[in-house]
Amino acid sequence: METQEQLEKFRDFFENYQDYLHEVIAKGEISAIFDFNELLVHDPELADLLLEDPENVLKAAELSLDNFDIPSKDLRVRFHNLPVTNTVRIRDIRSEHLDKFISIEGLVRQTSDVRPQVTSAKFECPSCGNTINILQIDTQFKEPSRCSCGRRGRFRLISKELIDAQRVVLEEAPENLEGGEQPKRLAVFLKGDLVDPKMEKRTTPGSKVKISGTVKEVPVPLRTGGHSTRYDLVMESNFIEPVEETFEETSVSKKEEKEIIKISKDPKLYQKIQDSIAPSIYGHEDVKAALILQLMGGVQKEHDDGTKRRGDMHVLLIGDPGAGKSQMLQFVSKIAPKARLVSGKGASGAGLTATVVKDEFMRGWALEAGAFVLANGGFCIIDEMDKINPEDTSALHQALEQQVITISKANIQATLKAKTTLLAAANPKLGRFDPYTPIAAQINMPSTLINRFDLIFPIKDLPSKEFDTKVATHVLNLQQKPDDLKSTFDSDFLKKYISYARQKTNPKLTKEAVEEIKDFYVGLRNMPGTGEDMVKPIPISARQLEALVRLAEGSARVRLSKTVTKKDAQRAIETLKRCLMQVGFDYETGQIDIDRISTGISASQRGKIVKIRELINDLEKKIGKLIPIDDLILEASEQGIEEEKVTEAVEMLKRDGSIYEPKRGQISKV
Repeated sequence: METQEQLEKFRDFFENYQDYLHEVIAKGEISAIFDFNELLVHDPELADLLLEDPENVLKAAELSLDNFDIPSKDLRVRFHNLPVTNTVRIRDIRSEHLDKFISIEGLVRQTSDVRPQVTSAKFECPSCGNTINILQIDTQFKEPSRCSCGRRGRFRLISKELIDAQRVVLEEAPENLEGGEQPKRLAVFLKGDLVDPKMEKRTTPGSKVKISGTVKEVPVPLRTGGHSTRYDLVMESNFIEPVEETFEETSVSKKEEKEIIKISKDPKLYQKIQDSIAPSIYGHEDVKAALILQLMGGVQKEHDDGTKRRGDMHVLLIGDPGAGKSQMLQFVSKIAPKARLVSGKGASGAGLTATVVKDEFMRGWALEAGAFVLANGGFCIIDEMDKINPEDTSALHQALEQQVITISKANIQATLKAKTTLLAAANPKLGRFDPYTPIAAQINMPSTLINRFDLIFPIKDLPSKEFDTKVATHVLNLQQKPDDLKSTFDSDFLKKYISYARQKTNPKLTKEAVEEIKDFYVGLRNMPGTGEDMVKPIPISARQLEALVRLAEGSARVRLSKTVTKKDAQRAIETLKRCLMQVGFDYETGQIDIDRISTGISASQRGKIVKIRELINDLEKKIGKLIPIDDLILEASEQGIEEEKVTEAVEMLKRDGSIYEPKRGQISKV
C-alpha cells in the first residue's frame, strides 16, 4: 500500500474521532489513544499493515492528522487492545517478531531515572551556511559526514530536539510460569508522555503492566571496538497500561461461579477445605485451619486521617525437622493467587524488599523490586526463615506492619507498595524444641519481628504410638499407591474459590461478633494475678485484638458471607487460643503471657529478676560493694525463690550489664 493511500485511509478513520482529538488537545495531552479493534473493523487491510510495519504506518497516521484543524503538530498516535495472536510471552519472542507490532505483559522489575534523549539535531556548514538536519536513531550521537558544497567535518551544532526517555525492565509474572521455570526479562524504552509523572506511577517496580510496541535489535559492542554477531533485544513502546493485578487475574466462568456459590452453602465446608489443604500431610488440623483463614484474609480499612489497618495475616510455623512444614508451604504457594516462594540462605534483604542497582543504559541508578514488592496483593512465602541473616530480616519490619517499603539508597528515595501476606517457616535454634524454654528464646529471629506475626504455630514431633501408626499408614499408602491421594477439592478449584471469595466479599462485623471479641479480650487481659507483689502477666495485646478481627473476617469469607457472625468470632478466638496456649502459656503462673512470645522472658521470670535486683540493693547496703552469691541465694530462699531461679536471674542481669563478677562467686553492681 502506498503512503498516500495510507494517509487517506487514516484520514477517513480519524474523521469519526474529531471531537475526541480536540478534547485531547484541550487537555494539553500530546498523544491520542485508539482501540485497535475499531481500526480493524474500519479497515482490516490497514490494521494488518500496522501489525506488519508499525514504524512507517504510525508515522503515516501522525502525518494524516495534519489535515485536521488541530493546533498541535506533535500529536502522537497510540494503539491498545491488540489481537490475541499478537500478544506474545517474553520467553517466546524470536527474530520473526522483530519490527512487528506486538504486546507483552509482565511485572516491572526495574526502572531507571527519566533522562532526556536527542531525537534530531540541526548542524550549520561554516563554508556555505547550509543547515543539515540529522535524525538520531542509534544510541551513538551522529554528525553529518559532508555538506553539498563539498566540505567534510567540523560542522556547528545549532539546535537539538530532546525527548524524555526511561528504561524499564519487564519480567514475566509468576502466575504465567509452569513448575520451576525462570522468569525471563526484557528491557523496554518509554518515551515522551509515557514517562509523565502520572504514567510513571503506573511503572513503579512491582506493578503489573501491558505494553504494546515494536521489538528492536541492539548491537552488542565488543571490547575490540567492533560489534558482536549476536544482538540484544529491546522494545520501543507505543502504549503502556496497568493491568489490575492480584486476584482478578484468576478468571472464573459462569458455570464455576454457580458451583462456588452452591458449595459455599455446604454446612461441612470448613472441614472439606481443611482436608483439601496439603492432603499428603497427615494431621496438623490447627495449622491447616489457620492457613484457610490466612488465605481468605481480612479486609483492609482506611481511615479519614489516611491511616490504614492491614487486612493481611502473617503466620509463622516453627517446628521440628521433618514435620511437613515445607510441604505445607509448597502447597500454599500453588493455591495462593500471586505467590512468591523464597528459601533461607537463598534470600537476602535486598532480594526480599528492594534494591538499587547500576543502570548500564542510562548511566544512573535504577530501582529493582524484591520478592515482597513483586508479591504485592498476594503471598510471600519464606521457608527456613531462621537461616536468613538478622540484618536481612530487619528489612521486613516495616513491610509487615505498614505494608510499604521505603528505600533511601544512592540518590533514590522511593516508597514501594507491599500489601503482602507473609507465611514463614523456621526451625528452633537447637534443631529441636526444648519444651521448658519460651519459644521466642528458641527462634533465631529478633523478638520485634516475631511480634509482627498474628499467629505462631509450633509444630512438635512428639512420639505417640497411636498418632505414629496413623502417620506411617498414611505415608506408606501414598508411597505404594501415589494415585490414591483423594481430597474434596483440587488445587485449581481452591485457587478459584479463594480468588472469588477475596474478590467478591468484604464482610462487615456485626454487633454480636464485636461483643464476643471484646468480652474475650477484656476477660483475658484482666484475669486475677497470682500474688500482689508479682509482676502481672500481660496475656494479650491490642495487636492480637486486630488479629482476631482479621481471623473472623477470613472465617466469614470462607462462606462468602457479607457479615461476620458470632460463630466466626468464636472460630477466630478458638484459633488464637490454640496458638497462645502452645506458645504463650506460662506453666509457673498457669496463665497466658504474651511476653513469652514477644520478649522471650515471661512475666513470672521478670518478677523474679526484679526481686533479685532489690535483694542485691539491700545486700549492698549491709555488706558493701562485693556480694557473695551464696549470701544472695540464702536471702532469696527466705523469700521462697529457688536457687536455680536465682542463678538464672543473675545470669540474665550479667548479660544485661547491670552486674558483673569481679571475683569468682562474688558479684557487684556496675
